[in-house]
Amino acid sequence: MNDPLVIGGKSYNSRLLIGTGKYKDFDETRRAVEASGAQIVTVAIRRTNIGQNAGEPSLLDALPPSKYTYLPNTAGCYSADDAVRTLRLARELLDGHELVKLEVLGDPKSLFPNMMETLKAAETLVKEGFKVMVYCSDDPILAKRLEEIGCVAVMPLASLIGSGMGILNPWNLQLILENAKVPVIVDAGVGTASDAAIAMELGCDGVLMNTAVAAAKNPVLMAQAMRKAVEAGREAYLAGRMPKKLYAAAPSSPTTGIIGKAA
Repeated sequence: MNDPLVIGGKSYNSRLLIGTGKYKDFDETRRAVEASGAQIVTVAIRRTNIGQNAGEPSLLDALPPSKYTYLPNTAGCYSADDAVRTLRLARELLDGHELVKLEVLGDPKSLFPNMMETLKAAETLVKEGFKVMVYCSDDPILAKRLEEIGCVAVMPLASLIGSGMGILNPWNLQLILENAKVPVIVDAGVGTASDAAIAMELGCDGVLMNTAVAAAKNPVLMAQAMRKAVEAGREAYLAGRMPKKLYAAAPSSPTTGIIGKAA
């Protein structure tokens, strides 16, 4: 099926984006990413070595940039200035890399986004030529504003980061989807394969996850399950589900021609 995900002018066959943190080592990271089929991998610049710590194991060796699109993110940043500074460093470390994930957190307990600081950082980064994918609340007005600023994808949370609670407010996601002209990627809160499938069935363009895979008892097997869920959810969305109704007013099979029944 020719149904690519297009972000920042580049096409991807996989609609699953996967994080690289929280695994026991880079080997497990590599095996999980391979099982997921993801082509875009996120990396927390403040927490993962991609060359800034000379002499230490580097993620670049486990997941070569020639094979994967790196998506440096600003995990752990609580201000616009901090986020912008972090992504400038990422661009330097990755030889002018432009595609980034912006997240500015509001507090360390919930990790809910600080949308005022997020908007401020997005404006600066877009002006500096970054292609910004942005983690945001599920507020449809703010999501649209981020698109208007020039972000190449909006990434509303399904529920809180690392909670595994799944999609708690599908109605807000639907409002965002109805108004968006850029890809909408569900980010945060996915706990298992059914959560990913539901997001895709709603019409989301993709799903980004980390903890759901890394914290599973078998991360590699969970990554494989998530791959299948995203693919199945997308196909179900494209196929168009039957309408919901309380009961079937007509039988699903024809009644004419039944033995013993007059035509």
